[in-house]
Amino acid sequence: MIFAREVSDSLTSLVKKIDAATADHSKQHMGSFVVFCNDEESLKGQLKDLAKKENLQECILTIDQPTGPAAYKVAKDADVTVILYNQRTVKANYAFKKGELKDADIKAILKDVDKMLAEEKPSKKTKDK
Repeated sequence: MIFAREVSDSLTSLVKKIDAATADHSKQHMGSFVVFCNDEESLKGQLKDLAKKENLQECILTIDQPTGPAAYKVAKDADVTVILYNQRTVKANYAFKKGELKDADIKAILKDVDKMLAEEKPSKKTKDK
């Protein structure tokens, strides 16, 4: 789950990689979405263009009020907040002020995604006869 204030190059890079990871881990029922906390009139068109340009297949892009969903208490000074969770348990939480999200941060987030998925209990497999 990602909360963002606006579209940026670094956010786009993260979303593309999260979209690919979601597709790669579909058998583990991984899901991903971005909540844009912004009420700009042009945002809906920007997100449609982003999804098309970057060929996003799995990551859902949504829009909420500038404060974000009240229950999540998104930090006002965070431009991008990433929350990795499984079964309603937060496994990792990242918050970045405007301009702070860098390639090294994206790599760390993806590493935590892989770590979280590796900790999943393997599903029961039926034996081939």
